[in-house]
Amino acid sequence: MSSKARVIRGRVLTFRDDPAEAGSSARLYFEDGAVLVANGRIESVGEAREVLRQAPEGAAVDDYSGCLVMPGFIDAHIHYPQTQVIGSYGAQLLDWLHNYTFVEEQKFADPDHCVRIADFFLDELFRCGTTMAMVYCTVHPQSVDAFFDAAERRGARMIAGKTMMDRDAPETLTDTAQRGYDESKTLIERWSRRGRLEYAITPRFAITSSQAQLEAAGALANEFPGVYVQTHLDENEDEIDLVAKLFPGTQTYLEVYERAGLLGPRSVFGHCIHLADSEVAALAASRSVAAFCPTSNLFLGAGLFDQARLRNAGVRVALATDVGGGTSYSMLRTAAEGYKVLQLNGQSWPAAEAFYRMTLGNARALSLDSRVGSIEMGKEADLVVLDARATLAMAHRMESADGNLDVELFALITMGDDRAVRQTYVAGAPRKP
Repeated sequence: MSSKARVIRGRVLTFRDDPAEAGSSARLYFEDGAVLVANGRIESVGEAREVLRQAPEGAAVDDYSGCLVMPGFIDAHIHYPQTQVIGSYGAQLLDWLHNYTFVEEQKFADPDHCVRIADFFLDELFRCGTTMAMVYCTVHPQSVDAFFDAAERRGARMIAGKTMMDRDAPETLTDTAQRGYDESKTLIERWSRRGRLEYAITPRFAITSSQAQLEAAGALANEFPGVYVQTHLDENEDEIDLVAKLFPGTQTYLEVYERAGLLGPRSVFGHCIHLADSEVAALAASRSVAAFCPTSNLFLGAGLFDQARLRNAGVRVALATDVGGGTSYSMLRTAAEGYKVLQLNGQSWPAAEAFYRMTLGNARALSLDSRVGSIEMGKEADLVVLDARATLAMAHRMESADGNLDVELFALITMGDDRAVRQTYVAGAPRKP
């Protein structure tokens, strides 16, 4: 056992399955629990007295009695170059991209700017309890290098990739089908599966990639079957109409990606709001993932995600902030808006299901549940400590909770934010100042 061993004590809660399917047996809970971590991994979890007995002499003990110790949150769709356009006023998707996002992303031609934003972005994720994310960089290879370097220095598990765009964007933000392929391939060979890092082939969306570029992305996916694919799908009705004009002969938006060989169990499609029945069926058959981005969908007026429809059809679903179209880095705030979106669609979303989605559910969606997403011996020690009494209003609410865990979880979602995060552990190391 390494001298780096640490005991994290509190009310330990983790999920073993989806509560929507397994009910109360899906969760594992220790009222006075502890997690022993060493060398970035979980050595044991259980009742505090037993874990403390197993801890080596001299192990640090971080005592959060009364707080919840849970797996770190996972964000399945987020844009690190958009940190300085979050909350930009008054546009829907296509105007928002051209008026704000593309202007901002041109700054990433400067390697020093890439480093500064990557450092801020990761520290902000950790401050909000997010320990892993699937991240869009810009078209510039240096934006990927800066991001992965910052993640590697922090010991973080991250998925990211260079955005591929060869049309309908400023000239300084476009590559070509060949250059996008070459630069992505170089980055895959440099970063994929290096430590805790994973690569995602990233054509931004069909509007900014020609057929040739999408086929080049598909060729990469075929050449490197272990990497991910991330892009956008059916977010906005004007976007869908434009895709139909740009790709005549296709019946649906998803068919554009399908023809290029971009569907599969490691493919994550952001938004998926306005899906045709055939698209739902294709997502399910290919085991592709639909990323639910509620704060972004509300902010940009895109529409309401229909989770029940996708789940009933067997489509895998993840939850995501989509910063900077999304308005908060916090997965707690994101889940709160997700609850409201689903309410408007006549669907309920119990707090336990939302916390499962933010942890083990998203890990399963990203095919990483053997490594992260739950507190189990041998898994990587990414954890978050949550305080349901972090603000005066939350403490006031909890006076009437009567020790009910589900009431507490729902209060954390509806009232919590980064202030409710007492500490975030990345590979066993505390990362929140």
